[in-house]
Amino acid sequence: MRTKGSAKELEIRRMIAGQLLLDGNSVAYVAEMVGASLSSVKRWRWAVEKGGLEALEAKPHPKPVSRLDAKQKRQLLEILLAGPRKAGYPNDWWTCRRVAEVVAKRFHVEYHPDYIGTILHDLGWTCQKPEQQAREADDVAIEHWRTKGWSRIKKGHVAAAIP
Repeated sequence: MRTKGSAKELEIRRMIAGQLLLDGNSVAYVAEMVGASLSSVKRWRWAVEKGGLEALEAKPHPKPVSRLDAKQKRQLLEILLAGPRKAGYPNDWWTCRRVAEVVAKRFHVEYHPDYIGTILHDLGWTCQKPEQQAREADDVAIEHWRTKGWSRIKKGHVAAAIP
């Protein structure tokens, strides 16, 4: 089980233990002082002997290398901004599956559709559906209905009581 604390806090603990070991203290004493197991302090002692206190520094976790480089991501962004119809799809919806297909065709890189969402999020895209509006919709008539027609028939409205 991992000891509680941030990477920096645990590094400080190891550094204190390393300094105590360099000062000539016993493994048992150091383990008691920093609240660590004997096996951990022995491992730290070995590391200090081989590489000094620097060997006890926290090491960052390496991130996986992206299979799309920055230039390809910019090109993908341009494709996305041009729209799905321009990419050969019948409507205006970008789905993760469609973006994965575009990436595979254009850049010859295979991504699982579920991971494409992460890439899109990194590019600043969010999950959205385009607004749908009937071709016959009349904005003026809709606004007139909202302000005049609806208030006229709404239950309990004063204007409805007056003939």
